Amino acid sequence: MDDGGNPFLPDSIIYQIFLSLSHEDVLTAGLVCRQWQAVSRDEFLWKELFYRYYQVARDVPRHPAAVSWYEEFQRLYDTIPCVEVQTLREHTDQVLHLSFSHTGYLFASCSKDCTVKIWNNDLAISLLHSSNMRPYNWSYTQFSQFNQDDTLLLVSGVFLGPHNSSSGEIAVISLDNFALLSRVRNKPYDVFGCWLNETNLISGNLHRIGDITSCSVLWLNNAFQDVESENVNVVKRLFKIQNLNASTIRTVMVADCSRYDSPDLLLDAGPQPAYVDTSPCRVFDLGSDNEEDEGWVLLPPETQYPRGPKEGLRRFLDDIMEGRARPVLSEQELESKVAEFLAQSRTKAPEASRESNDKKKYLIFTTGCLTYSPHQIGIKQILPHQMTTAGPVLGEERRSDEFFDSLDHVIDIHGHIIGMGLSPDHRYLYVNSRSWPSGSVVSDPMQPPPIAEEIDLHVFDLKTMKEVKRALRAHRAYTPNDECFFIFLDVSRDFVASGAEDRHGYVWDRHYNICLAKLRHEDVVNSVAFSPLEQELLLSASDDNTIKVWRSPRTVRIQQACRPRPRPLFFSWLGSQKS
Repeated sequence: MDDGGNPFLPDSIIYQIFLSLSHEDVLTAGLVCRQWQAVSRDEFLWKELFYRYYQVARDVPRHPAAVSWYEEFQRLYDTIPCVEVQTLREHTDQVLHLSFSHTGYLFASCSKDCTVKIWNNDLAISLLHSSNMRPYNWSYTQFSQFNQDDTLLLVSGVFLGPHNSSSGEIAVISLDNFALLSRVRNKPYDVFGCWLNETNLISGNLHRIGDITSCSVLWLNNAFQDVESENVNVVKRLFKIQNLNASTIRTVMVADCSRYDSPDLLLDAGPQPAYVDTSPCRVFDLGSDNEEDEGWVLLPPETQYPRGPKEGLRRFLDDIMEGRARPVLSEQELESKVAEFLAQSRTKAPEASRESNDKKKYLIFTTGCLTYSPHQIGIKQILPHQMTTAGPVLGEERRSDEFFDSLDHVIDIHGHIIGMGLSPDHRYLYVNSRSWPSGSVVSDPMQPPPIAEEIDLHVFDLKTMKEVKRALRAHRAYTPNDECFFIFLDVSRDFVASGAEDRHGYVWDRHYNICLAKLRHEDVVNSVAFSPLEQELLLSASDDNTIKVWRSPRTVRIQQACRPRPRPLFFSWLGSQKS
């Protein structure tokens, strides 16, 4: 200040100087005097610092809930769960999956050590209970999910059958006394299973029809299987889906549209990074009346057959048997074509729903049509009368020509799907995938295309059934197609997190589409889970046999401030002398 109390430098000069500083230096400079403190909180200054530090595209607007650029910078910097505060070592083998209860007070972990462990989510996390599944011939536990009122826990694992064959099994555990209530077969084991409501769960079964053709049956099961009454069903068939070219249904989950409460994500804004494949995933609405038949593309034009599946198939097979046609089809291709034509005349059309879009429930799962590698997402609406085991059993309500169920929507990812997760309001579906090379063609269902090491995290809006085009990237995986495994992701209100094979977990901001944190492990990170109570708490599970607990810098500071400070030795000694 000069003798008259006026600043030597005008605010505009100080502003220009502050623009060349880091955000830490700006905050430090703001402590010098009132003038510098006022300039250091300027909104335009923090807008520039925000875009520069986080490298967000300039045309991406500020988060709708943010009140200032300064506070938004602080939110991303201070509320990301990136500080390791605890390491849990109670598992003796690879930890595969984590899941929180809906209240956030408990969480469960599954492991190759064949136990499912239930933990108390206190300030210092502690083990509450451990269930060993080896007495039930399980090889390991792989997935768990709490029911809606947190009274039951679904646990999915790999079951060792006769002659060392492996299948899946689901167990239901009471959280009152940790008793095992029921066990349900689940095939293939990576269907995992899920809750439909508080007392009914969905499992799968697989029936082989040919070498590369099968059908998947999805079952609705009562969690309490000890009902001894001929008037009460404990199991009911939900859907029967045909599988072509060695594909199967896996990874089922339920999306409840009534929970939609978030604004649209603004992820379409801004240019695409140069390394991102901008070709969108194809979304097919299979419930419309406009159906096109591709016909027999592998035969000469003069041997094309009618579009009607029954007549076309009959004439085609007759010509082959009588030597009039010799199509250039392998046995596998012929099997797939015959199965496809049979399904066209044996598939039940989608049922019309009178429910509004915001009251629907969707069954979501991975599937495929070209190869055994899961490369599509199937979506099927669950109608109200299907949400209970009451009613006809084993599909008795069907006509003889309604052998299979059709899907409502199919999303083609053009790559190997290795993870899926829903946003807390169930509106957005996040999908981990490893893409196939651009323009690749699957000629043999048993030999899918090579997959990329980079993992793409796609986002789909289940309200519009459209892809939000800007895929997230940062994490990597290295295993080939035939050894590829599931990497579980999780979504909170503002963040999305995923594991990876590069020994890290990753956290992104959902609005700005940027990676904010890398969480270090000593081996593959298989699963991550946000606390539903506070998104500033994140768990990560790894092949290094540990579960790591991560909290935000803000939470760590608050907890440290609340801890009683130890008294100096002199005052402790003085107090003891007085007593």
